[in-house]
Amino acid sequence: MIYLDNAATSYPKPNEVYNEVLRCMKNYAANPGHGSHSMSIRASEKVAETRGEIAQLFNISNPFTIIFTCNTTEGLNIGIKGLLSKGDHVISTITEHNSVLRPLNFMTKKGIDMTLLGVGKNGLISLRDLRKEIKKNTKLIIINHASNVTGSVQNIKAIGQIAKEYNVLFMVDAAQSAGVIPIDVENYNIDILAFPGHKGLLGPQGTGGLYIREGLRVGFYRDGATGSNSNSIDQPDFLPDKFESGTLNTPGIAGLCEGIKYIKRVGIENIQRHEAELCSYLLSELRKIEHIKIYGNMFMKNRCAVVSFNIEGIDSSNVGYLLNNRQIAVRTGYHCSPLIHGVMGTYGTGTVRVSPGYFNTFKDVEKLLDIIKKIILGKIT
Repeated sequence: MIYLDNAATSYPKPNEVYNEVLRCMKNYAANPGHGSHSMSIRASEKVAETRGEIAQLFNISNPFTIIFTCNTTEGLNIGIKGLLSKGDHVISTITEHNSVLRPLNFMTKKGIDMTLLGVGKNGLISLRDLRKEIKKNTKLIIINHASNVTGSVQNIKAIGQIAKEYNVLFMVDAAQSAGVIPIDVENYNIDILAFPGHKGLLGPQGTGGLYIREGLRVGFYRDGATGSNSNSIDQPDFLPDKFESGTLNTPGIAGLCEGIKYIKRVGIENIQRHEAELCSYLLSELRKIEHIKIYGNMFMKNRCAVVSFNIEGIDSSNVGYLLNNRQIAVRTGYHCSPLIHGVMGTYGTGTVRVSPGYFNTFKDVEKLLDIIKKIILGKIT
């Protein structure tokens, strides 16, 4: 199988990730922070090590401001529902994933005011429009760093500067960028960063994280056992324990640790360059094929490794079906980001999404292009 759905979950993982997950399961898969025996201590040490690796990657000064989650969605829910309350105004965009849109929609029913910014043909918001929409009661700006539909990469450094200028909190959804595009929470004035472990960070599914700037008050998400303050029935009010009730996914976190180490060894800039080269080649070749409609920027400027397109007269789901029959895995449909399709004119059809990863090759892209041409010519049905 040629796997080109890395925007959903990266595959394959580095061998070090598989090996450490198995090593953890066999040797130290005990509850971290919930015991004084050697296995529990070793699990706690691995969790702490992983926090440290994440902190270095995103320039986070205090590793204890990083909370482990099961995915980006959980982190976004913690931030959105824990920060906003009745009367608050929040600014986001039409490019957002449902992991942002649905919690925001839920909060509008609780009395918050929401503004969704539009985007230009390049998929980017206007910084001028952002400034215009900031009100006295604007509490939060939420931005999808890189679109999982168009691949457009927002200028989060400039957006963070505007948020700081107006004393507004800034939250970044790094579902498509963490591990592939450099992120600096200090330099970009990011107050909350939600990220997955299973995509660009090359870790297992069921892993993710949330950075909360030190001193920022976020409401409780759930109550339960933390291993700390166990003599009290009150939930701890300090990070990370406040948001880490229950047993952590220690094997997953152990694998995530190795995924981040792999990224650091290879170099995030090398990973980004390789994926950009694959997508640049794909875009250039798709532009040569009749009956292909590409969405988003035609070139790799301000774009991550996501390419959405359609074949004229053929439903996107059918294209995905035909590709799968030829052992090529892509994603089709709305990609859980419904509003952007209204702008692109793909509401009712969705798109075919190709998202190469670091382990893909030019031969993979050439095979994809060959099958697409045969589908258009009717040689594959």
